Amino acid sequence: MSATAPKCRQQIRLCTAHDGARIAYATCGSGPPIVKAANWLSHLEFDLASPVWSHMIAEMCREHTLIRYDQRGCGLSDHDVADISFDAWKQDLIAVIDASGVDRFALLGISQGASIAISYAVAFPERVSHLILHGGYARGRLVRSRTEQARDEAETLAKLAEIGWGQHNPAFRQFFTTQFIPGGTPDQHRWFNELERISTTPQNAARIMRVFNNIDVVDLLPHVQCPTLVLHAVRDARVPFEESRLLASLIPNARFVPLESENHLTLECENAWQRWHDEVRAFLPPAKHADPVFSSLTRREREIVELIAGGRDNAQIAARLGLSEKTVRNHITSIFAKLEVESRAQAIVMARKAGFDAPAA
Repeated sequence: MSATAPKCRQQIRLCTAHDGARIAYATCGSGPPIVKAANWLSHLEFDLASPVWSHMIAEMCREHTLIRYDQRGCGLSDHDVADISFDAWKQDLIAVIDASGVDRFALLGISQGASIAISYAVAFPERVSHLILHGGYARGRLVRSRTEQARDEAETLAKLAEIGWGQHNPAFRQFFTTQFIPGGTPDQHRWFNELERISTTPQNAARIMRVFNNIDVVDLLPHVQCPTLVLHAVRDARVPFEESRLLASLIPNARFVPLESENHLTLECENAWQRWHDEVRAFLPPAKHADPVFSSLTRREREIVELIAGGRDNAQIAARLGLSEKTVRNHITSIFAKLEVESRAQAIVMARKAGFDAPAA
């Protein structure tokens, strides 16, 4: 972990997914919640001191509560599971969010975690305030290219993992490591090789890769409603740069940030990390200041206050939350009474001082 990064202390818990699988999740930091959709290769305990991505965990925890988990078949979650599928991964995310008790949050998706995050954001638009997608894709390898050669290459990689990942000799795993972090140091490569070995079984690695290959959430992209930030290394050897360009072109008003890097996972030692850090900080709203007057509001009233502070009128709020305009007016009457204000302008000023969203562009 970087000497300048704050030390993260986490609490690990287990929740039960829809089919009985036990999913391990961790919380660390304090402040507004950020939920990280699981991506391949994770181990909640092992990751915390990672020379590859502990700096990202520390940054997410600096002013926020970070909630992350090991997907089924990996890390501290159950390895012996019957169902490894895209739908099961989405259900695991739902289970973790329900268990953690968060109502509204920013959602982070890295690599194939981006497609899971997109699927959740479309299904539950009222829960996701901001969407951050890094190195992601909406189309798996066999959806991007349906040729026989692509099928052969995909199956060869799955077999390579199935045969070689359990061996103590890291030669098979090193092939994958150089795709994820070609610019990594020898120490970072050794750590990533070991993560591949301990995070999952060779059989699960192959099962997971075969599901990745067939991911397709392209049709969901135009239905994402929340502000979205898309970041991708321009020379990414693992996921083509063009895949994030596709995300940014189809998600309404998405902001696209090319990162000058060859690494699928942005390393702390490269200039791209500072760009990533700055862009994400600017994208997320600042942590709200504690103001006891807002604690009396219900969850729905806080959602409406955030939209009022963002400059939305009653019709826009009703459409966003799936309510009638009459219901919105009734909520606003209650909000004004609790905040002891007489006008919308007074409520906006008060809400923005408390750190709610800035005006919409």
